[in-house]
Amino acid sequence: MLRSIRDGDKLLVGLDGELDHFCAQSVRRELDSQISDPTIRQLILDFSGLTFMDSSGIGVILGRYRILRERGGTVAVIHMNEHISRIFHMSGMGKVIRQLDSKQEARR
Repeated sequence: MLRSIRDGDKLLVGLDGELDHFCAQSVRRELDSQISDPTIRQLILDFSGLTFMDSSGIGVILGRYRILRERGGTVAVIHMNEHISRIFHMSGMGKVIRQLDSKQEARR
């Protein structure tokens, strides 16, 4: 479900399929394992392969945001489809998590 690429202090993670109640716990554990390295300062979540997200997915994202924020880092998202974008903005996540335009911008 997760595809990861590390570039210095940045970690780009692609999510595939659905991020819902049924898989949120395993995604949370896997992301936490990947960001456990304190030198990671930026987490970029690529939603190009994500087809569905519910409130459990929002919780996963906000939890990783808190972890990164505590170490002075950031979380950003790229490639949201219309459904994911609507949930993202309705939940208020757009106020604290940046939405980037492309992978190139994410790598800056």
